[in-house]
Amino acid sequence: MIEMKNRFRGFLPVVVDVETGGFNADTDALLELAACLIEMDDEGRLHPGDLIMRHVEPFDGANIETAALEFNGIRPDHPLRLAVPEERALREVFQPVRKRVRDTGCKRAILVGHNPFFDLSFVNAAVARVGYKRNPFHPFSSFDTATLGGLAYGQTVLARAVQAAGLEWDQSEAHSARYDTERTAELFCTIANRWLDVGGLNPETLAKT
Repeated sequence: MIEMKNRFRGFLPVVVDVETGGFNADTDALLELAACLIEMDDEGRLHPGDLIMRHVEPFDGANIETAALEFNGIRPDHPLRLAVPEERALREVFQPVRKRVRDTGCKRAILVGHNPFFDLSFVNAAVARVGYKRNPFHPFSSFDTATLGGLAYGQTVLARAVQAAGLEWDQSEAHSARYDTERTAELFCTIANRWLDVGGLNPETLAKT
C-alpha cells in the first residue's frame, strides 16, 4: 500500500486559491481563501477531498482595486457575504490541513495552485499580518498546475488545461476561490494519475520508502 507521506517526500499537497483586491500581497485585501485536501487511495491514485472556504474581511487599511472586483465579481460590503476576519479565516482553513498532515504522517503541507506564487504570497502576507504561529504550509515551495498543465496538455491557462484534461469548466463560475480550487484540484489529480498510468512512477518503490 502506498502512503501519502511517501508520495511527495513527506509533503501533503493541498490545493489553494485566493481572490483578492489586487496584485500586491502586502497592501491589497485578501477577500476569499479556499483549500482542498488531496486524498490518496491504496493504489496511489489521487482524489480531491474536503474543501474549506472562507470569505475574508479586508484588513484595516487594505487597498481594493475596482478592476479586481470587476474581475472576480466580489462585493466586499454585501450583507450576505458572511466574511470573517483574516485570523479566523486562516485558523479555520489551516486547522483541518494540520490535522490531515498529522493523520497522514507527513511533515508539512505544500501549496498546490495555478501560478501558486500569487496565492502563496497572499497566504504568507496574511499569516504575517495576524502573527499566526501554526501555518502548515511550506513557506516558499509549491506545486504549479500551470507548469503541469503545460507539460501534460500543452495548456497553461487554467480553463484550457482543465478542458484539455477532459474535465468540465463553467466560465460563469470561474474566479471564485471555491470553484477555481475545485477545478485545480481535479486537474492536479488527473495529471498525477495519468503519470502513474503511463508508468512514470513506480508504486512498489514508493511503498518501500
